[in-house]
Amino acid sequence: MKFISIVMGSKSDHEVMKECVNILEKFYVPYEIIISSAHRSPKRTHDYVKDAELRGANVFIAGAGMAAHLAGAIAANTTKPVIGVPLRGGALDGLDALLSTVQMPAGMPVATVAMGKAGAINAAYLAMQILALEDEDLRAKLQEDRVLKAKKVEIDSKEIEKFL
Repeated sequence: MKFISIVMGSKSDHEVMKECVNILEKFYVPYEIIISSAHRSPKRTHDYVKDAELRGANVFIAGAGMAAHLAGAIAANTTKPVIGVPLRGGALDGLDALLSTVQMPAGMPVATVAMGKAGAINAAYLAMQILALEDEDLRAKLQEDRVLKAKKVEIDSKEIEKFL
């Protein structure tokens, strides 16, 4: 079974990374979620990525703050797409996480989304878009979601709009 793997560096990251879960559950997309650290548990991270890949993980989402090497550590152990979610915190309030996630060496790509909750939500959507390349039903659900988002803009506008 194909699924999306969500890995976070510590329990404190769960508050933000549960936004990924909320989106994936809304679309009934299978996922796993674990805590594993690039620095504190590198063997666990390596072993999990290899095992998850064998069991059907098609996309990995990695959320981490501060040095944020988790997405890179995952990318070093798989050729599956990896999406990094930089998380706020530490002395630099997430800038270090953003730079650590986005500055990968050539040949080790990590797609990097925005920091925080918006990034976690976008990571889930991007992961689903990757799966939707081979899943017509998921593609249709994502297209319908876009239609609903556009309709909401129109509804919100009607509540406040004024034309001359």
